Amino acid sequence: MMEQAKRENKEIPVYGMSCQHCVNHVTKILEKFPSVEQVQVSLEDSKATFTWDPAQVNLSDVQQEFEEAGYSLENMAVGLDDQVSSEQVEEKDLGRAEDIEELNETVGMSSKGEQKQLFKISGMTCANCALTIEKGLKSMPGVKSVAVNFATEKLTVEMDPDVVKENDLLTKIKDLGYGAQSADDGKQQFKVGGMTCANCALAIEKKLKGTQGVQNVSVNLASESVTVEFDPGVVNMKEIFEQVRDAGYTPIANEDENQDDRTAIRQRNWLIFSAILSLPIMPIMFLPMSRSLMYTMLILATIVQFTAGWTFYRGAYHALKNRSANMDVLVAIGITAAYGYSLMTTLHMFIPSIFFEGPNFFDTSALLITFVRFGKYLEAKAKGRAGQALKKLLELQADKAHLWVGGEIQEVAASDLKIGDITIVKSGERIPVDGEIIEGSASIDEAMLTGESIPVDKGVGDPVIGATINRSGSIKVKTTKTGKDTVLSGIIKMVEDAQGVKPPIQRLADKISNYFVPTVVAISVITYLIWYVVLDSTFVFAFTAAIAVLVIACPCALGLATPTAIMVGSGVGLNRGILFKSAAVLEGIAHLQAIGFDKTGTLTKGTPEVTDIIPYADYSRQNVLKIAVAGENPSIHPLAQAVVAEGKKELLAIQEVENYHEEAGYGVICTYEGQTLLIGNIKLMHKYKIDVNESERDFQRLAESGRTTSFIALGGQVIGLIALADVVKESTKEAIKRLHQLGLKTFMITGDNKKVATVVGEQVGIDEVIAEILPQDKISIIKKYQDQGFKVAMVGDGINDAPALAQADIGIAIGSGTDVAKETGDVVLVRNDLLDVERAIRLGRKTLLKIKQNLFWALIYNVIGIPIAAGVLYPLTGQLLPPEWAGLAMAFSSVSVVTSSLLLKRYDKKLVA
Repeated sequence: MMEQAKRENKEIPVYGMSCQHCVNHVTKILEKFPSVEQVQVSLEDSKATFTWDPAQVNLSDVQQEFEEAGYSLENMAVGLDDQVSSEQVEEKDLGRAEDIEELNETVGMSSKGEQKQLFKISGMTCANCALTIEKGLKSMPGVKSVAVNFATEKLTVEMDPDVVKENDLLTKIKDLGYGAQSADDGKQQFKVGGMTCANCALAIEKKLKGTQGVQNVSVNLASESVTVEFDPGVVNMKEIFEQVRDAGYTPIANEDENQDDRTAIRQRNWLIFSAILSLPIMPIMFLPMSRSLMYTMLILATIVQFTAGWTFYRGAYHALKNRSANMDVLVAIGITAAYGYSLMTTLHMFIPSIFFEGPNFFDTSALLITFVRFGKYLEAKAKGRAGQALKKLLELQADKAHLWVGGEIQEVAASDLKIGDITIVKSGERIPVDGEIIEGSASIDEAMLTGESIPVDKGVGDPVIGATINRSGSIKVKTTKTGKDTVLSGIIKMVEDAQGVKPPIQRLADKISNYFVPTVVAISVITYLIWYVVLDSTFVFAFTAAIAVLVIACPCALGLATPTAIMVGSGVGLNRGILFKSAAVLEGIAHLQAIGFDKTGTLTKGTPEVTDIIPYADYSRQNVLKIAVAGENPSIHPLAQAVVAEGKKELLAIQEVENYHEEAGYGVICTYEGQTLLIGNIKLMHKYKIDVNESERDFQRLAESGRTTSFIALGGQVIGLIALADVVKESTKEAIKRLHQLGLKTFMITGDNKKVATVVGEQVGIDEVIAEILPQDKISIIKKYQDQGFKVAMVGDGINDAPALAQADIGIAIGSGTDVAKETGDVVLVRNDLLDVERAIRLGRKTLLKIKQNLFWALIYNVIGIPIAAGVLYPLTGQLLPPEWAGLAMAFSSVSVVTSSLLLKRYDKKLVA
């Protein structure tokens, strides 16, 4: 009793909450404190109420916990024992809890004003380059997180725009030795011709700043480039270019769409150039050496060394300048050693007093450059194929649109459309952007979005999605979304995000790559010393082995192992309408052990359907339905409309009724062909004294099976029963069966009554049914499984089930195509098909297996290759591995890893089953 007297109710304000996820987080914080119980957190009122013992909890500790999580108790700050300075609060705001960040990542913004930026990086040659960029940017104030995807050459940065600007990031990247440009739709950079002085730059800035929709302009006279930030819904690049021309200058558009193809072509051209000059050196090496031949070899090797090989020197310089080491360092040391030694032995022929005599390695350095270039070319081609799914998605976008202006049709670029523009879409054409049909009707092929091959009939008022195809009919479409706001852009961004974020398994490869190059250089030196000093071999022998060690080592294979598998895996999912929000989700879904389902709209169709019609007296099933349709037709109630829909499905003519009215809680009363027609529950029958003895047993049976059943009474007698239910989706039972075969435990969480839920659970074979649960209480069910050690997924519609989706380890949202880009789930299933849940898990497991295979082969290649290059097999074979062949082996290791990832594409066919 004494203890009870100490407890009291407490209410505190909580500021900074923005979603249900925040509510969950605040609740968890409070529940950690001793004596705090009955916690209720209100998002709308920004407050929390609970019972507690003030003697056991210091309120300043609560304040500190909240601020560390990114929330505040502003009204209670005065008088607390441990005040936190505003500077500390701002610093902590930058580290807002990860759960809120993940919820907001869908719309591209992080908590507390943090912004996510995407850049295209050029100049990377191996995984260590990616790590160098990450390390360099993370050291900048205001940068919260950095992720570089070596395979896609994309950089994702989370930053505070008030602390660090985009230009600061670009300058830092350039200083690190790499190129970068923004990949933001609403931000473009382009060249301008015709500028001669600073006033020209100012004139362009002034002209563009006065253009509606343009938010920021920066003109660089030295590079003759313009960076413009704008609202794609108000102004487009065509209009911006027109403004630049109007100012008297010539805009030059960037052609970045084919960047990957141009990279492969550039690598191919360098390969051809180096091969033409390198290959003649080989036969010369076997000819009797003369001064003219020596001159020829020297000239050819020098040209290759400082043209095709210059990229390795440049990369090595920037890496070492930034206290890092990458593949360029290994190759640069190898080719310099071979070329430098050869140069000295060649000069001995002319100045014997200074230089020394010995064999030359001009063929080694030249062929080594050629083989590494060959590997880079194959790698560029393979990396391009790895991102093919995303490229295909980009190619779906319409190029042209038929703009309706003042009764005339003008052909314009689809990217030039603005919100409110009206376009004409004829049969066979792609819909240019997201919009709404304002005239006409058509069958729309939405296979690119849903995977369904059957076109969907749409008419006036229906939404349409850009890149879908009009299969028949002509329609007028009013533009409602453009640029990055369209559904297709949302999906593209989601896939890019998935390919740009590193999964946990990548940390192992990153850790190894950090120490890889210094270790290889050390092994190379040790190899030389063992052969030359310990085993008393010749200098040339030891030198050859040391170079071979340098060039056979390949950090690239480690860097490509994870991102290429993620690219292909997410691409396979994309083709099947399965969208993964991040790479970590692709890995996490593979570890699932239990999976929960919402009932309505997830396991079931979410709309009532007629399941049973039982006729009485002399009436047939069709007669009962025809009469019921006539009586229900005037009603807007979902159950009534379901009856009408059944009648239309059976092509029944709908008759008119008279004196129609509804009695709340009872049903419908009207006059049908001069007789009183009653449609409703048993209370309605009792009220009008209708005899239900004949039909009551059937009514009870249907009710016990979870059906909503109505009596149909005409002329004072029951003529039939109509039962309705939210029917189970066709694929649900098979989906649950397949999940059990994968070894997963299944459970259902629903707010529906226990009887109905149990019937559905038994029908589909689910393991456990939890019914009559409020949405906010679903969290505790998920927690219960997590506390038992299960990795848990939750499947729901992504909106009503938001708390449970947020609490689960993996949230799987089943949504319609139009909402797909807005969903908050970790995985979004575009099609309303539960079999895609099982497919997503299988794909995740297969992708994780492929990543592990890639990492294994990348590691085993180096573990086996480096000792072979060092000469461990020499006692058995009597041969050392030539450095040029070691270089070729290194090149093929990267290509083999990418090719291994590409084999994952074949799994696409298995997902169909």
